[in-house]
Amino acid sequence: MEGKLQPLKIGRIWNNVPVSQLVESALERKEGVLASSGALQVYTGKYTGRSPKDKFIVKEPSVMDHIDWGTVNQPISELQFERLYQKAQAYMSDKDLFVFNGYAGADSEYRLPIRIVNEYAWHNLFVRQLFVRPTQEELQTHIAEFTIIALPGLKADPEVDGTRSETFICLSFEKKLVLIGGTEYAGEMKKSIFSVLNYLLPFQDILPMHCSANVGEKDDVALFFGLSGTGKTTLSADPNRRLIGDDEHGWTDHGVFNFEGGCYAKCANLSEEKEPQIWNAIRYGSVLENVVLDPETGLADYNDTLTTENTRAAYPIDAIPGALIPGKAGHPKVIIFLTADAFGVLPPISKLTKEQAMYHFLSGYTSKLAGTERGITEPEATFSACFGAPFLPLHPTVYARLLGKKIEEHQVRVYLVNTGWSGGPYGVGRRMNLTYTRAMITAALNGSIEQTTFTADPIFGVLCPDFVEGVPSNILVPRHTWQNQEAYEKAAWELVERFTQNYKKFSS
Repeated sequence: MEGKLQPLKIGRIWNNVPVSQLVESALERKEGVLASSGALQVYTGKYTGRSPKDKFIVKEPSVMDHIDWGTVNQPISELQFERLYQKAQAYMSDKDLFVFNGYAGADSEYRLPIRIVNEYAWHNLFVRQLFVRPTQEELQTHIAEFTIIALPGLKADPEVDGTRSETFICLSFEKKLVLIGGTEYAGEMKKSIFSVLNYLLPFQDILPMHCSANVGEKDDVALFFGLSGTGKTTLSADPNRRLIGDDEHGWTDHGVFNFEGGCYAKCANLSEEKEPQIWNAIRYGSVLENVVLDPETGLADYNDTLTTENTRAAYPIDAIPGALIPGKAGHPKVIIFLTADAFGVLPPISKLTKEQAMYHFLSGYTSKLAGTERGITEPEATFSACFGAPFLPLHPTVYARLLGKKIEEHQVRVYLVNTGWSGGPYGVGRRMNLTYTRAMITAALNGSIEQTTFTADPIFGVLCPDFVEGVPSNILVPRHTWQNQEAYEKAAWELVERFTQNYKKFSS
């Protein structure tokens, strides 16, 4: 029941505490302060992002042959996990703990009942806003199928516990338990449940996806895949379409559904003018991670990224006007793969066949700059399978085959959109005009792009439209925007080679 207090040895357990009490507890415990907007501002210490090298999956008989073991899915023994669990139990014995009982999944037919146990009140506020909140009636019959225990103050001893550092994120599928310690970064809880769903759902013929989703007035659903910096959040936030979710979804035989009940938006350089929906969602009950506040006024300075560029805001999805609640809809009609190509050679928009869609899904390409320091201008190609490699317990081809099957079954149109550079590489060309990108995506969503003719790109083999309303024709053909044609050819073939080398790991 809401706010029910139960004894746990010396400490206490607070179950499904309301937002106001969690905010009050966090302030009393000096875990954070209130911003002028009413949001709770916190710092996450030395870890301002995920710790992928400290994440482990317990090597258990039932999952041994299914997990794609390697640098992403690192094994830990059952004995090591049991030792950590015993440490966690001893650590919790004299602590006040906050517990959230809820769900991962907006579709009641496929949702996963979860329980999250927190040492910090603000962590419990975070998960309450990020996951699907139960009704009072649902709480009476709620039985968790997976549990997370998150204890930032509990640190591992690598020599004894077999971890890489003091931090650990350990997932046991047989015990249906995730242990998190040594890190205050709240995103570890969100992504741990995503990893669980990425393992469980494909066995039910459901495709878990790292994407945003929205729906138009004609119930036309669109999915947006893309790595950090490609514009996924910005481009899926459309005032003419309803938001289904901003990050994680499942695709069933009936349609798509949001895994979450909230949003976890990046805040770096956030402005009311460019992203009014996110700006206005940051209010009382929201959590601001590592965002710098003015000490006198409490105003957030979103341009101050000295602590980290990964500043975040967590808020319930109903803070977004017109969001679809519950977050489920029909089958997608359009899929958009977003990439920010800093080499400036990929077409700004192209249509993909099913096979090409599976290829680009497995590739998960974008590019990032080597750094933000002066003098460093060389871009770095980045490939993340299925646009979410760190969260895939199964082999990436499992997800790619499911995607191909669903594209074919539902006749989904798929487009690759380059939000990166045009007219040359980073340092020479310019970032793609956002107005043009929006015009191309609008044409893809409303189907008008299909009324034009297409020409195959001679290097990348994708079909490029010859006309898009509101976009200069020369922009649609990358080589036409380059002054040096030889330089274009060289850069384009170099990117092809990068794709080829990356794809070799899937060729078998």
